[in-house]
Amino acid sequence: MTTSTSEPHEPADLAALAREHGLTKVGQRPGLFSYIRELWQRRSFLWTMSTARSYSQYQNNYLGQLWTVLSPLTLAAVYYAVFIVMLRTAEGIDNTVAFLVIGIFIFLSLSATLSSGANSILNNIDLVRSLQFPRAVLPISVSISEMINLLPAIVVMYGIVLATGESPSWTWLLVPGVLLLVLIFTAGACMIAARIVVAARDLRNFIPMVTRVLRYGSGVFFPVSVAQERFGPTVGAIVEYQPVAVYLNLARACFMGEMPMTGELWLLALGWAVVFFVVGFIVFWSGEEKYGRD
Repeated sequence: MTTSTSEPHEPADLAALAREHGLTKVGQRPGLFSYIRELWQRRSFLWTMSTARSYSQYQNNYLGQLWTVLSPLTLAAVYYAVFIVMLRTAEGIDNTVAFLVIGIFIFLSLSATLSSGANSILNNIDLVRSLQFPRAVLPISVSISEMINLLPAIVVMYGIVLATGESPSWTWLLVPGVLLLVLIFTAGACMIAARIVVAARDLRNFIPMVTRVLRYGSGVFFPVSVAQERFGPTVGAIVEYQPVAVYLNLARACFMGEMPMTGELWLLALGWAVVFFVVGFIVFWSGEEKYGRD
């Protein structure tokens, strides 16, 4: 009587068998188009994460979501007293209250998105290590969540602009377009920042410094044209055409008409959004297999 024993499979045979049945290595980075398709398939998960994060941020406070409006309003009042009344940084602006409120509300949303997005992988490291999903969901969900938080403030912003003397205009209808471009831009910026922070965690300590530089160099408290008058055309162009200043200028143009509503301004806003999102997505995808390994 003879017995037969099956020969052990060679590693190459096992790899071929796995490929034949659509199996992939755990944590392996998929192809770019496969990654995009998988991210689209997880869009419900992305939206649920975004709305849950938005709700949970203020649920332990008595005033809850009202803080999305009260916080920037309080800060705007302080900045108005310091920068507008005492330092007179907005001379030449007819409606200084609306000018400052628009700048503060939108900039605070941008800076909060960048700060949270940079830490989106590290703050969810248990989720990253336990579940298989496109990690881009995390930084993108931060940008969507912060945009949801900004929407009540936008409604209040309409009221403030109207109450301070601005007349309703058809350009007010363009504000959602500005917000969409801001959302696309911040999603890309979050993916870049998240990848950098995962690669070198100490760099997250520079995020507050970056947002502080942007706060004082983006025309939040003053017209960006002042930079060109005081520091020359080169520095003035850098301040005026960097993305945060572009989005603030575009929002003010829609609400107040403080600067011409030009096609150039829209093209700059669209260009920054597309460049940051595409570059950010590719940079983030290239490190997909490294997230959660350390």
